[in-house]
Amino acid sequence: MAAPAVSVIVAAYNAMPYLTRCISSVVEQSIGLSELEIIVVDDGSTDGTAKELDRLADQYPGVLRVFRQANSGGPSAPRNAGLEHARGRFVFFLDADDHLGPEALERMVAMAEKNGTDVVLGKVVGVGGRGAPTSMFKRDQPRTDVFSSRVYWTLNPMKLFRRELLERHRLRFPTDLSIGEDQLFVGPAYLQAAGISVLASYDCLYWVRREDEGNITLRTGGTEPRLTFLPRVIDMILENVPPGPGRDHLAHRHLTVEVRQLLDHLVLEPRVQQEKALARLAETIAPIWHEGLSEQLSAMARLRLHLVRHHMLDELLDLVRFEREQVRTKVSTPVLVDGGRALARYPFLRDPARAIPDDCYDVTAQLGVRHHVTRADLRGTVLHLAGHGYLHRVGTEDVTTSLVLRERDSKREFRLPVLHTPTPRAGAEEDEGRFTYDRAGFEATVDITTAADGGPLGDGLWDISLAIGAQGITREVRIGGKRADDVSGKAATHVVDTAEGLRAVTLYTTHPHGNFTLDIGERKHAVAPRLTLRPKVGWAAGAATELEITGRCTLAGYPEGALNVTLHDGRGGTAVHRPSPVPGHGTDFVVRVPVTELAAGVWRGELRLGDWSVPLPGLPPKLAPAKWRRRALPWYAKPATEGGEGFALQVARTDLVRALTRRVKG
Repeated sequence: MAAPAVSVIVAAYNAMPYLTRCISSVVEQSIGLSELEIIVVDDGSTDGTAKELDRLADQYPGVLRVFRQANSGGPSAPRNAGLEHARGRFVFFLDADDHLGPEALERMVAMAEKNGTDVVLGKVVGVGGRGAPTSMFKRDQPRTDVFSSRVYWTLNPMKLFRRELLERHRLRFPTDLSIGEDQLFVGPAYLQAAGISVLASYDCLYWVRREDEGNITLRTGGTEPRLTFLPRVIDMILENVPPGPGRDHLAHRHLTVEVRQLLDHLVLEPRVQQEKALARLAETIAPIWHEGLSEQLSAMARLRLHLVRHHMLDELLDLVRFEREQVRTKVSTPVLVDGGRALARYPFLRDPARAIPDDCYDVTAQLGVRHHVTRADLRGTVLHLAGHGYLHRVGTEDVTTSLVLRERDSKREFRLPVLHTPTPRAGAEEDEGRFTYDRAGFEATVDITTAADGGPLGDGLWDISLAIGAQGITREVRIGGKRADDVSGKAATHVVDTAEGLRAVTLYTTHPHGNFTLDIGERKHAVAPRLTLRPKVGWAAGAATELEITGRCTLAGYPEGALNVTLHDGRGGTAVHRPSPVPGHGTDFVVRVPVTELAAGVWRGELRLGDWSVPLPGLPPKLAPAKWRRRALPWYAKPATEGGEGFALQVARTDLVRALTRRVKG
């Protein structure tokens, strides 16, 4: 019997009624039953789980296998038991409370096989109020690793693992831990994997919060179980990852997530236990925390760790209560701006009795930037911008905001002044209106002929940013991602008249962030495709000697009179005709060429806009000739026989002798 692609391992304990949905989501996978095996290990359930498993096993013989064991007290033993029975090329661990998206396994297996990766993370969606990890699911990552991504911030085992990886390294869940066992399984798997994939474009796993809060993976028990598993996880890092950025990247997670969770439990314990737990925590994290790493941490994390290192228990308890109040009110902490730095007014800021360094409060790099664009349009050579921008929690005194143009490839940049305008309502809908930003507005004009220190901007992609400054602090932000509904983000290509001649300028927004960029010189937006001619050319209705040419120009603007149809006879003769708009058809135009005004010869031509041109379409070979009299002599215009595929119009005086001869012979 051929091995299946995936073994889905489900550890079940008192899992009703969630178990039914869980198993149904697996058997209905688009990968097909022939590529699946489901292994359920009943960890001594006392509800209806065993009976439901019997029913499901009868319904899906050969697909669903059930194993039973005495209750082990956690998910490790049943997962390990399931792994011993697995035959699939890949293994997916699924909690009995959760369920899969219909195409989850097919997509994850395909990603692993296409990219040769050993672990695949599928996007997780929280259900019923259960929080799900998000930072690693911003985009698909076909192949990454634990050091250059955010995958380490999700250490639950609900992922796709190549079974050969697990067996080669004999990776199993430790059975002597009540929590944290998943970190000691997933962490080593990440480190040993040949590659890791992230599938963020499809909802793979639905993570359900049970109404009875009975999820196996949600059971907790104070600081003791955390102080039991955390040293082992840190040892795993120290043994497998040398000192440097890689180790710091992994340590970052534990110094923030695990330390904060432990402190949340610390406040609930007796004083004696608090003191012992704090001492153990300080000793545990000492090998992975150094000052260089502190620069990567948030100010709150730095403050927590400083208090832990110095065994400042009372201050830690106050800080935990402060953080809880922050979460409850959802109001941001005010800052003290001093010497170009923003210091959060967390507890004990500049308290001489505690002497905690300002670095533990420095949120300058973490300040949020708020901006909104209310105008962005190009008129001639001048770009007009308006909106507002401010630094969150920093009042708009001593505003120094300016506009920044930076060419993407060369990094050449120019800073332009803006007009600072009043914004009496800015910030009113955030933080319960606690912070005011009454002078956050800006208005700017960018003339491409003078923006480069008085000279013209060169060709290139000029990204537009706002350097928002107030009270000696400046942060730069790309603008456009947040804009008024009536401010278009659609690319608008203009041809403008400058001293150097006609130039192409496009104002557009980037994908996916929607920020404004000026494309000067057709780096991404060519002019020629916006000039099109319809293939049908013929005589105008009611005007038998006027050649009618129709087309469309989708440029947002061009100088008056610059667009025309130009004919030339190859001997120095030219004829220029401007288009007229077609009423009610927006970008459509029509050009009428009175052939009676053309000299004798073969005329060719194109639609021109400065140096841009589009060849005129060929004339229909059977187009009837136009006839007229000039100075009492007959003339005609018809498709030139030697014209080839392009436009060629022969204009000539009728040869009366030849015409009379043809008539006599006829």
